[in-house]
Amino acid sequence: MKQKKQLAVLVVLLLTAGVIWFLYFDRDRPIVTADAGSATQNPPLLSVENPQLHTDRLKRARETEYKSTGRNIFSLTPPPPPQPPPTPTPEPTDISAPPPPPPPPTLPLKFFGYGTVPNGSARRAFFTDGEEVHVVAEGELLLNRFRILKVGNASLEFEEVSSGRRGTAILEEQGAPSSP
Repeated sequence: MKQKKQLAVLVVLLLTAGVIWFLYFDRDRPIVTADAGSATQNPPLLSVENPQLHTDRLKRARETEYKSTGRNIFSLTPPPPPQPPPTPTPEPTDISAPPPPPPPPTLPLKFFGYGTVPNGSARRAFFTDGEEVHVVAEGELLLNRFRILKVGNASLEFEEVSSGRRGTAILEEQGAPSSP
């Protein structure tokens, strides 16, 4: 009984393989139509005006030399822009001295002390305009015009934000208030 089932499965598999093989090889045969005669005719030739070789162009192509532009042909980045030719500078006819540099900036407030916070942050500078006291840390802006760069023991370095000029302010000690 078991052998009969196996034999039946084998026959079904062989029939399936035969059908697949027949359909596969059946597609390779050419289809015969009534217009088959035109396919055997020679196609029209292309018209060429001058069938001779252009030896002058071949010679010119062989003698061409490669001249590098300085660009790496294996890189996608564009080459740097060409340097402009140097322009000759006319000699000055006026022998006057150049204008003097602008004076260093000064703070409109009085720098009267400094201090630190116990957690180890930047030093803080104390300024006064006579009525109000301003406390500014290193790197912060004072009056939105001056950036405090470094607070030292006896002086302070600052930069004017609008012009980039730097200056220093000296620690001004206040005397004891005079009694009336």
